[in-house]
Amino acid sequence: MENAQLVALSRQSILRNHLDVIANNMANINTTGFKSQNLHFTEYVMPVADGSAFAPEDRAISYVDMFTTRTNFEHGSINLTDNPFDLALNSDGFFAVQLPDGTEGYTRSGSFHLDVNGQLITTDGSPVMTDNGPITFSREDGIVEIASDGTIASRLGVRGRIKVVDFEDVRTLEKVGNTMFKGEDPIPPAEVRMVQGALEGSNVYGITEITRMIEVTRAYDSTSKVVNDMDKLRQQAISTLGRIQA
Repeated sequence: MENAQLVALSRQSILRNHLDVIANNMANINTTGFKSQNLHFTEYVMPVADGSAFAPEDRAISYVDMFTTRTNFEHGSINLTDNPFDLALNSDGFFAVQLPDGTEGYTRSGSFHLDVNGQLITTDGSPVMTDNGPITFSREDGIVEIASDGTIASRLGVRGRIKVVDFEDVRTLEKVGNTMFKGEDPIPPAEVRMVQGALEGSNVYGITEITRMIEVTRAYDSTSKVVNDMDKLRQQAISTLGRIQA
């Protein structure tokens, strides 16, 4: 009975984590460039003793184990904003930004603006990278235009190109924030299609997440009922044994 209850408790623990992932997805349904996540499970088989000489033999017990949280890198919809420093990628790849520790981070969120010094930065203050590093604009630049390949032009001429990178396998990226990732060995993208004055929306679908939440909640409730029923059976067994006279 204890083994069955432990199996149920392991499932409850993973379902609770699954609900946390779904809740985070729904909380970021309107976050620019956010990529939804999902929890993947695996079976953990408890090792058994070498009891082949005894009857009945030990049986393997399967527990529920969390495998990993995977990110869905499907593109979100593109929404026009008319802000000249808002950028959206209508192709694979990531914008490169300079993180506080000096390393590069990668994001699909192109909600950029100029700081008080005229430097192009992200919403959290990280400098946006060009092929030549961070870029700063002045009044002399006038209107800034960014072409579909990321080339930046102003009244002073071509100022550089927004740095966009890609990866052989985006599944290797490590999530370090709601929309920020870190990865090794970035490569040039096969194609860059950048849209100025637009932002990529979240790829979270509310109906899908609500459906998943209902399924997980029902599974959690049914598992809780199993745990409670087994607890009642154990209490009844103890009560019955207590009334038996030696």
